[in-house]
Amino acid sequence: MPEIVYTIAVWAIPVLFAITLHEAAHGLVAYKLGDPTAKNRGRITINPLKHIDPVGTIAVPLFLVMLSGFILGWAKPVPVEPRYFKSPLLDMALVAIAGPLSNFFMACFWALFVVLASVLLSPAPALTFLATMGENGIYINIILMLLNLIPILPLDGGRVLAGVLPRSLAMPFMKLERFGMVIILLLLVSGLLGRFLWPIVEHFVKIIKHTFGL
Repeated sequence: MPEIVYTIAVWAIPVLFAITLHEAAHGLVAYKLGDPTAKNRGRITINPLKHIDPVGTIAVPLFLVMLSGFILGWAKPVPVEPRYFKSPLLDMALVAIAGPLSNFFMACFWALFVVLASVLLSPAPALTFLATMGENGIYINIILMLLNLIPILPLDGGRVLAGVLPRSLAMPFMKLERFGMVIILLLLVSGLLGRFLWPIVEHFVKIIKHTFGL
């Protein structure tokens, strides 16, 4: 298998399902809390086609994999209407935390996937491919979980923080959302985000691997 095809294959499936289930989880919790918007638009589904963003799901990942061999992307955000919620700030926090939690459980799923593949396929030639894909799945889901938990709007962590702050503090904090992506990009370009996030990623990955005996 050509190297570029192999690289795309072992990254594309974990990334696609990581971002798909992340968004579907948002929609499902919003629906349970009274907001039918995502359900009415067919977004509470694990069908990746419903969540694909032409830029974030296709263009950016392909560019990154050709540039560096690493792949990362995002899906179309699930529409949420807080007006349906009984407690808009708190319920938005619950909707927000559902995404990172889905990534944590997906990381555990990929760890179990590697274990089962090792038991059922060893020493089949496909084992290396599946084990690599599974390990990538662990890493990408933990990265997405931790990245989204950063308490900066519009990330999920920012929504959670806005939901638990007193209203007198939540309102001014939410007004800072327009600067959020600029802050995140500056942290990313400066390298500060990676230096802060990567040790935590490695710690979580070690815990999951140890739990599943990898």
